[in-house]
Amino acid sequence: MQFSLSEEQELLRQSTAAFVRDHSSLRRIRALRDNRDADGFSRDLWKQMADLGWLGIIFPPEYGGLGLGLRDLAVVLEELGRGLMPEPLLSCVLLGGQIIWRGGSAEQREAVLPALIAGDLLLALAYQEPDSRYDATRVTTRAERAGGGWRLHGEKRFVIDGHVADQMVVSARTSGTVGERDGITLFLIDPRTPGIRVRRQWMVDNRTAAIVELDGVAAEAANMLGEVGRGAALLADVLDRATIGLCAEMLGSMAQAFTMTVEYLKTRKQFGVPIGSFQALKHRAAKMFIEVELARSAVMAAAAAADEGSPKLAEIVSIAKARCADGFALIGNESVQMHGGIGMTDEHDIGFFLKRARVAEMTFGDAAFHRQRYAELHGY
Repeated sequence: MQFSLSEEQELLRQSTAAFVRDHSSLRRIRALRDNRDADGFSRDLWKQMADLGWLGIIFPPEYGGLGLGLRDLAVVLEELGRGLMPEPLLSCVLLGGQIIWRGGSAEQREAVLPALIAGDLLLALAYQEPDSRYDATRVTTRAERAGGGWRLHGEKRFVIDGHVADQMVVSARTSGTVGERDGITLFLIDPRTPGIRVRRQWMVDNRTAAIVELDGVAAEAANMLGEVGRGAALLADVLDRATIGLCAEMLGSMAQAFTMTVEYLKTRKQFGVPIGSFQALKHRAAKMFIEVELARSAVMAAAAAADEGSPKLAEIVSIAKARCADGFALIGNESVQMHGGIGMTDEHDIGFFLKRARVAEMTFGDAAFHRQRYAELHGY
């Protein structure tokens, strides 16, 4: 497969890198954290990203998209990851947007996708629950028949950017028992509907994931995505594709942490020489470089597999996520340690990458989960 960027993708990378450099320093990320910003990101930058066409990269032109693939979106996400930009591309495009595009009716697509691509509508996906531990089929939220519609009861956890969502896709069990794939149905819900309570939660990297409580929330038949009880397959497919996007972001973040660390090794002096001249630190830096390149190959392979409709997509995604989770964790740890005492202080920016590594490695399954899934997919 092709492990280098096309001419068009390289131009996209350069323009995205310039956007991050010109509009989003780590000083901005620090200010968003320190001020406990109401949104947690910049709506002005989000609108600019929409104007650049990034929100529509993977959606078809009839809805205002560009009709490209995950390989192209991964280029953008890698550069955004370098700047630790918190704008909700993962939640709105890769989770909410994809599930509407892949499972919604023509009416739902028309109502949601053009507004999302224009940057005027924010989406979230509520699928995780207490004790679900990465298993999207462990659904206890219930959807009960009520006249011609449904009533939803339950609680969702770790709803990424749920506190700002204008629309929310919620998984609920319409039949079967916890852990069964059959019986899960997806609903498109307005979070302002009576019976919904959204509570914002801050994670260690200062991004947000809401708790969503549903107490008799009304959903009409028109709110349902796809067929009754057949939502598990759609959910699994979207989560795999979103995981690829997250891995691309993780790749950018670990690459930037590595770059910052190498620069520090070149300038920090001990015993009259740069500490980067010490053989032990050279070996550790080489290990970090190898981790970045292994992650890059895994991410590019996963994005290509998604675009080409590979039947082995799930196992390739698990390889990428396990590789990126391990690599980002190692680089986050090493970056802080190799910066020495200053790396342990909040005043230094390198700590932001360590905190992001901790959250990203647990999102959509940690390395142990994906190694186990890979083994099970191969019959072990």
